[in-house]
Amino acid sequence: MGAGVIHKEGGSSRRRRRARARPMSEINVTPFVDVMLVLLIVFMVAAPLLTVGVPIELPKTSAEALPTEREEPLTITLTNDGRVLLMSNETESDDLIGQLRAIAAERTSNKVFLRADGSIPYERVVQVMGALNAGGFSDIGLVTDVGGPTLDGRGN
Repeated sequence: MGAGVIHKEGGSSRRRRRARARPMSEINVTPFVDVMLVLLIVFMVAAPLLTVGVPIELPKTSAEALPTEREEPLTITLTNDGRVLLMSNETESDDLIGQLRAIAAERTSNKVFLRADGSIPYERVVQVMGALNAGGFSDIGLVTDVGGPTLDGRGN
């Protein structure tokens, strides 16, 4: 890719014939840079085209969808009348920590979702969060509904 021969200039014609030609020891990188820039442009143009999907209609089946998690997520619900629901079963507040410890011993994930009515006092929500933590669940997600008001007053 660019090796050449350098002839010695000057001197008599006899010497020129006898003098050995030295090989050029420098590499010409200009063609290499040109090829790399062309490849870069090709990949920059082609990459977005590879992510575009083809619209197809998938066949229908009666099989259930694969679960995204190994376990069904644990949910705790606080209703506006003060009831505490563990999944869909109502439980007493005094028994909550013991039940949570028993559930935590059987589960591999310590993730729990807390759903609380908007009219519940913040103190009650924090008490239940403390019970969740004492029961062995430290990864608590608060479930909300979309489309609520924003801090700047826009939207509803």
